[in-house]
Amino acid sequence: MPTYEYRCADCGADLEVQQKFTDDPLTVCPTCQGSLHKVFSPVGVVFKGSGFYATDNRSSTDKGKASPEKKAAKPAATKDAPAAAKPATPSTSSTPTAS
Repeated sequence: MPTYEYRCADCGADLEVQQKFTDDPLTVCPTCQGSLHKVFSPVGVVFKGSGFYATDNRSSTDKGKASPEKKAAKPAATKDAPAAAKPATPSTSSTPTAS
């Protein structure tokens, strides 16, 4: 059963009560007979496993597609651009010497 927190509008007393979902909310303060209101607070949620981020479990149709930001960031290739020259590596071949 969930725990609900109530606060009295008149005396400021805090009250935690375990209630069913189907139970009616409390309206009368047990301390001063004032009016109670539910207090809402953030819920602690932990996402475990894969599939919660944009990079997880992409479908096969999304593979290879780049976002518009990534496409704009790449330099455009032109026909006149020279190919990058690789530095030549000297080949050293070892030949067995006959004795």
